[in-house]
Formats: sequence, structure tokens, C-alpha cells
Amino acid sequence: MASISLLEASLSLSCFLIILCYFLNKKHSGYLLNKRSYPWNWPVLGMLPALFLWSQRIDIFIWVLEKSNLTFLFKGPWFARKMDALITVDPANIHHILTSNFSNYIKGPEFNEIVEVFGDPLFATDSELWKNLRMSSLVILNRQGFQNLSLNVTTSQLKNVLLPLFSHYSEEGTVVDLQDVFRRFMFDISLVLVSGSDPQSLSIEMPEDELAKAFEDAGEAIVFRVMMPRFLWKLQNRFGLGKEKKLIEAGKTFDRVCAKYIAAKREEIIRSQQGIGHDHVHLDGESEEDLLTYYINLDTSKYELLDPSDDKFLRDSILAIIMATRDTTSSALTWFFWLLSKNPNVEDKIRNEINANLPEGSQERPIWSAIERREFLNKLVYLHAALYETMRLYPPLPFERKTSVKSDVLPSGHKVDANSNVIFLIYALGRMRSVWGEDALEFKPERWVSETGELRHEPSSKFLVFNTGPRTCSGKHLAMVTMKTTVVEILQHYDVKLVKGHKIKPKAHLNLLMRYGLRVTLTKRCSA
Repeated sequence: MASISLLEASLSLSCFLIILCYFLNKKHSGYLLNKRSYPWNWPVLGMLPALFLWSQRIDIFIWVLEKSNLTFLFKGPWFARKMDALITVDPANIHHILTSNFSNYIKGPEFNEIVEVFGDPLFATDSELWKNLRMSSLVILNRQGFQNLSLNVTTSQLKNVLLPLFSHYSEEGTVVDLQDVFRRFMFDISLVLVSGSDPQSLSIEMPEDELAKAFEDAGEAIVFRVMMPRFLWKLQNRFGLGKEKKLIEAGKTFDRVCAKYIAAKREEIIRSQQGIGHDHVHLDGESEEDLLTYYINLDTSKYELLDPSDDKFLRDSILAIIMATRDTTSSALTWFFWLLSKNPNVEDKIRNEINANLPEGSQERPIWSAIERREFLNKLVYLHAALYETMRLYPPLPFERKTSVKSDVLPSGHKVDANSNVIFLIYALGRMRSVWGEDALEFKPERWVSETGELRHEPSSKFLVFNTGPRTCSGKHLAMVTMKTTVVEILQHYDVKLVKGHKIKPKAHLNLLMRYGLRVTLTKRCSA
């Protein structure tokens, strides 16, 4: 009976996809919108055909939001009403949901189920567990010792790995996928910060790392879950088919690899307590403690719901940290260098700013203290602005989802029923003319610089890249330091040129990727 049910479901899905393919043809795409510029609410299918169209042509989604006064109700198929969602890019609504009425909007059990492969990470939890995870992460991220560790690890990976690799590519005239390079670069940094171990996934050989591959497979499967009716991905999961099969395997890889890191770290801590092995490096009076060591030694009297003896808690923490460190930063760096290749005037301004603020004699003294490097980076206002402008147009996390606890009325006048989904399309928010002005689609770092030359503040409900309210990204400062450090080193030593004719197109993923990578050539600068 199970095989017959599976066959029937497969045939139904095949017919469904054939219909969608017909409507996704560009010359028929207009049929998906009605005269009021809303997506057609089809019998049975609801607005699902339009969702598939939007995944291929996000420009249409942006147009719909502009015509809908920044908010509209998406209706899922009648057989998947849990796909219904209020989609908004209205900053007033965003502020209300994520700040003013924060307690009424949670991640919810449905979202937790979609990302269940990651366990109970900070980004998927609610209530008291979230508070415990949030406070414990803030403690370590705000420690001067960990901030020094992050900066030193980034600098070391640049000097010892990335720049020598670029030198090789430059001498060989090799075409490089910069997206792949940045994802590997940030993956290695994240593992060192988490466990103290370097997986060395970034090298001339570009070896496949099983943990990194598991993240890729999991990300693609989760996007599939978001866009498909629940019963379809549940069916695939039950029989181990398609992307769900890869997701199941990714979960096993997460368990196995994290268990290895946890066991090694526990043994290292025991050896350290016995006076065997090396002590942590101390700088500026604080220990450079990696994140796994911190969580294993966590004071449970302060965080009642966190159990350092539970390997699952440690496993979930490892995965959350890698996602937060690797995926977002590598995405921003990839889009940044593409935008620089299209805007040489911006690149010139950044280089001039770097040269104008380099400490005297720094070329003869390549090793800086952490304090000196932070002071230098703080002066790079235009570079900071260019990175913000990149993330406004190409946010590393393109959307966010919330679920209401009780019914509510938004500032826009839209009613939200209890247990309803609300989605913020952050990618579209950064491109709204009614929010950012008529030049919203232009790459213009100057919009972030005040008349006095300081960084201009924009409300976080308008610039949602680092979230807003109580869930504001706790690693925001570290991410900006990492990106600025990386950009400075690359621009000081290399010219990056986009391969002629290379196609750039966003890819549906948990974070914003380039579908075909970023293919470039590297030329060593004469002054380097």
C-alpha cells in the first residue's frame, strides 16, 4: 500500500510541476498576476505558482510589493494552508513585530520543524531557552579575549593561506571562483574559533570537507521545505527521497563530526587541567578561549536550561556558530567584490581611504597589535559604508519568518490572526523606492556617510541585515571587523577582475548565494 501511495503522490506532483512549468514560461508569467498587481489566487493551488515564479524572477516580487503598499497576504494551496503568510517590507510593521510587540511573535514550532536538522540553535528557539542561549553567547562575543582571537585568526588565515593562494592563482593566470574561496576561507576561520582546529578546506587542492558539504545539502533542503507544501517534503523524508535524503545524511554527518570535535576538546581541557599541553595565549589581559571550550566550562548556575555535559547542546551550538560565522560573512564578501568590479570609482575611494589611514611605518612593521588594527579599521568609514550598501542590496539572509501568538493589528492596518505566519523579505526591503528613495537600486555607499564624514545611522527596522529589537545580531561587530580586515588585505595586494561574460544570478538558499559563483582573475599590484 505504501508503494501505491508513493506512486500516486509522485504522479500528482509531476502533473503539478508540469502546470507550473507552463506558467513559469516568461511569455505566460503575466497570467500569474491580476489587474490589481497582486498574484492570482488560483483555485486549489492558491498563489503557489507565483511563488515559483518569484524564486526565478525576484524583480517581479519587488514590483508586487511596491504596488501593494509594502504588505500583502500570500495564500497557499487549499491543501497547505500553513503556507499562508503576511509578507511585509514596511519598516513600521517590522519595528512593531520585532521590537514593540516582540513577545507576540516567535519563531514557532513550524519553523523549528523546518530547520530541525540543526537541533535547538539560537536562531530557531524561543522563550526561556532563547534567553539562556542569547545571554551566554553575548558574554563570550563581548569578551576582549575572544574579539582578539577572532581578529588574530582572521589575520593569520589571510597572511598564511588566502594571500599565498591568490599569489599562486595570479602567477598561473587561473580563473578563480571567489564565492567558493570565501566560503572555504570563512569555514576554516569558523572552525578555528569554535574548536581551535583548522580543517584546511582552503588550499590549492580545494578538498571537499564533509561538514561543509553537509551544510550545503541541508541549506538546499530547507529552502525546498520552505517553498513546498509540508506534506510533500514529509513524504520525501519518510521514504528518504530527493533533497530529504540529503538532509538525513547531512544530519548524520553533523552528529558524527561534531562528536569528534567535542570529544577532542573535552580531552584537551582535561589535559590542560592536569598541566599537560599548552596554555591559551593571553593578550590584553584576557584569555583567547575558543567557543567550544567556553561552552564546555559554562557556569550552569547562570543558565539553567543549558547543559554543558549534554553533547547535543554542544553539537547544536557548534552548528549555529558555523552558520552565523561562515555563511553570512562569505556571502557579503562575494557580493561586495562583484559590486566593486562594476564600480571602479568606489574601489578607488576605498583604496585611497586605506592608504590615508595606514599608520606611519606600517609597511616596514607588518605585525600590529590587536588594538592598533582595530583603531585603523575604525577609521575606514567609506569602506564600512560600502559593505553596508552591499548588504542593503544583497543581504546575506534574504528573508525572516515569524509566527504570531495572539491576534494583532499592524501599523499598516493589516490584521494578523493568532498562529499566523509573517515574512520579512529583506532582499526586497533594501530595494523599495518608498523606503530608500528613487535611487534605491543604485549602489551608492555615500548614502551611509554623513556631511561630517561619519557613518550615517539608519533605523534597524529599515536596514534589517543584522535584525532588530531583542534579536539584534550579537556578532555584528565581529562580522564587520572580519570583513573590513579581509577587504583591506586583498585590495592592498591584488586587483580583482570579473571574467568577461560571466553571469551573475542569485540562488535560492538559506543565505544569498550566486548561482554560478563569482569567476574572477587576480593580478598582483605593483605596490604590494
